Amino acid sequence: MEDNKNNNSNDKYRDFFEREEKGSHKNNEQQTHKEEEASASYFRYGPYQSSGSDTDHSLASTEYDERTDITASAPAPAAAVTPSQTRMAPVTKSTKTRSPMVRMFSSFMAGVIVVGSLMFASDQMDWFTTDQAVFSNEDSSSVNSNPSTSGDGIQKAALDMLRPNNISQIVANSRGSVVKIETYSKVSQSRGTNDIFDYFFPGQNNGGDSSNEEGTLRQSGVGSGFIFDSSGYILTNQHVLEGATEIKVYVEGFDEPFVAEKLGESYELDLAALKIKGDKPFDSLKIGDANALNVGDWVVAIGNPYGFDHTVTVGVLSAKERPITIPDTNGTREYQHLLQTDASINPGNSGGPLLNLNGEVIGINTAVNAQAQGIGFAIPTGTFTEVLDDLKNNTPIPVEPAPYIGVALEDLNDTYSKQLGFSGTKGALITQVEVGSPAHQSGIRAGDIVTEVLDKSIENSSDVVSIIKELKVGTKVTIKVFREGKTYEVISIIGDRNAEAQR
Repeated sequence: MEDNKNNNSNDKYRDFFEREEKGSHKNNEQQTHKEEEASASYFRYGPYQSSGSDTDHSLASTEYDERTDITASAPAPAAAVTPSQTRMAPVTKSTKTRSPMVRMFSSFMAGVIVVGSLMFASDQMDWFTTDQAVFSNEDSSSVNSNPSTSGDGIQKAALDMLRPNNISQIVANSRGSVVKIETYSKVSQSRGTNDIFDYFFPGQNNGGDSSNEEGTLRQSGVGSGFIFDSSGYILTNQHVLEGATEIKVYVEGFDEPFVAEKLGESYELDLAALKIKGDKPFDSLKIGDANALNVGDWVVAIGNPYGFDHTVTVGVLSAKERPITIPDTNGTREYQHLLQTDASINPGNSGGPLLNLNGEVIGINTAVNAQAQGIGFAIPTGTFTEVLDDLKNNTPIPVEPAPYIGVALEDLNDTYSKQLGFSGTKGALITQVEVGSPAHQSGIRAGDIVTEVLDKSIENSSDVVSIIKELKVGTKVTIKVFREGKTYEVISIIGDRNAEAQR
């Protein structure tokens, strides 16, 4: 009787494993299909597609479902195991030894019970959770944010590791201070374009009809700004207001736009101030210190990209002290000491604030590299805090001297050297000399080859430019040039390009 019973039991276990093997191929196919579906729904390609596509990109794609932001859910805790479940069943004596398959299955089940018990205990006793202070953002305590008191502590800790937990409070505190600026100009006026760097405010005409009568106003662009004084003073970029005949400012909480008065402006610094009048004080933003920020710190950009009011983007400070040069129809803007950030910046963000985690302005969003993603630039507070009073009072802002001698340069090549009878390609070829410039007054001519400046050997044209820019206006500089087989030494006095331009 016992032998039959054991044989039946062995047959039952054998049948269990045999069926598993027979259905393994089908189960593997089903499991692979499920994994592919899960992978397809979890991962998404994030960047906004180019404007050349025929797909409608307004607000959201029709294929973009709610699973985009799905986070992995925490595993359910194992059920509690009672002592009666872990007690081994009595083993009846048998004259036959259990088969290896039965022993393997018994060991497997025992392991499941032990591992499940440990998982349940670790979850209940919180064995592996580190101190929650690791995930907190103590540096952002100046902006009050109510921490979540829900039971989903693990998910909250994970989110705090990925991004600050007070962004929403920063946005709420600044909504009334960040403004939308619309400019209106006459139909006959037009703007230039830029191939190297795009402004955030690239002269969008927003569908203006050029067939209107000359002299009528049409909307010429959209930009951003922020109120830095509760009496209605607004700071923005000068290029946002360029060519505008009328300026309208939209402030959160007011039904109608304000017609703004343009005060002082600076083309060189790309800064401008506006003034609006209201029946009560306006909300204003506090200006912080960009120098106190470290590369890698979080920053928040707020503006009106493409006319979408109060759009918020978050990133980090990517670099400091970035210089860029942007030529336009009125000259060349040479920016210095810019902040670089990877917070998403788009046309319409120009003039809007770049904020730290205290909600303070540490920069003015100004330019973006049109050939890359995540490379935006902002004017730091150190540049505009010193001239705020001049902008408010419409006082001319002194322009920093720009050292120059008044020549155009090119690198030497074998062709130039052979034609001019010069040996080698080390040096800088002067292709043009401005009439009346310091170089012209010292006798330098087009076709001369600069070999030394201040006893420093010249390898190429960049060497000459870098040396001249480091000198102070009025400095006497010794320059060696090669001309018609001979080397001459001339003395030139460094001039001021900006002073010449203002004459």
